[in-house]
Amino acid sequence: MLKEFKEFAMKGNLVDIAVAFVMGAAFNKVVSSFTGGIVSPLIGLIFKSDFKEQKWIITEGALNDAGEKVGEVAVLWGDFLTNIIDFIIVALVMFMVIKGVNSMKKKEEPAPAAPAGPSQEDLLAEIRDLLKK
Repeated sequence: MLKEFKEFAMKGNLVDIAVAFVMGAAFNKVVSSFTGGIVSPLIGLIFKSDFKEQKWIITEGALNDAGEKVGEVAVLWGDFLTNIIDFIIVALVMFMVIKGVNSMKKKEEPAPAAPAGPSQEDLLAEIRDLLKK
């Protein structure tokens, strides 16, 4: 069982998937940093505040003894839109990477046609000649 697992784990596709997973996680951090540090502040100029902090307050909260706001119910639409922008950037880059890899792949040449055998008429004529003998 251990030998079978080792063979499975060391297959090329599984290793490729693991490398892609690690690279994807690192790329996601880069994209999150880009949207959080560059895109959100630029969009925030429109709202005169941090874009990620935009929210629609449904129920106001109250300040507790520690000065923290508690009991607030709000829809965090700024954070949601920032995550949507992250997703779109990642999806676009992945599309471009896959498109580039597919264009670099060698075009598969069609397999040569199998040699043509005798036609049905030829086979029937051969059978006829064998039966005559």
